[in-house]
Amino acid sequence: MIALVDYGAGNLTSVRKALAALGAGFWTPSSAAELEAAAAVIVPGVGHFSATAALDDTWRAAILEAIERSVPLFGICVGLQWLFEGSAEAPGVPGLGVMPGLCSRLPDRGADAGGGEAPLKVPHVGWNSLALRRATRLLAGVPEGAQVYFTHSYAAPLVSATAARTTYGTTFSAAVEDGLIAGVQFHPEKSGDVGLRILQNWVRDYVGDYAG
Repeated sequence: MIALVDYGAGNLTSVRKALAALGAGFWTPSSAAELEAAAAVIVPGVGHFSATAALDDTWRAAILEAIERSVPLFGICVGLQWLFEGSAEAPGVPGLGVMPGLCSRLPDRGADAGGGEAPLKVPHVGWNSLALRRATRLLAGVPEGAQVYFTHSYAAPLVSATAARTTYGTTFSAAVEDGLIAGVQFHPEKSGDVGLRILQNWVRDYVGDYAG
């Protein structure tokens, strides 16, 4: 069964609906100790990075121990940002640190068609395209330029684990994958067929027999 972590900042309803549509077995653990029974872990999230402070040392230790047992971990939106060392949005709140670097605020200006600058709305809300950086299991079957749905003000840097990138004022990690650790900045559960394909890839290739 997949452990869908609820720390008070996740849009769990839509993620639950997407997992149910895929026939994936999941539950929401009431304590970190329950992660010992997890076949995989999803950390969702929307809003401010400070909400991840609820994932205290007990939760962090349990998730890191799960990774050591080869349990797949998947972060969504703020959940992806939490995989990194931290975020400028909440400097005193550490991330899990399994990806290097800090998340930073999106710029409020970007290049326009004429080579100058134009104001950008932050948060970045809406559909944007994926530029695939390398072939990964997570993004198998996802075409170059596929449109997915974003809603965020901060974003993770490009790293060696970046599987896809998106540009909105700056270029950032839209998806990361490193071994059994993966994450997406966009909301796959709100990204139509492309998003469901990505979730299906993760359930099938990472969780395997535990789906259903």
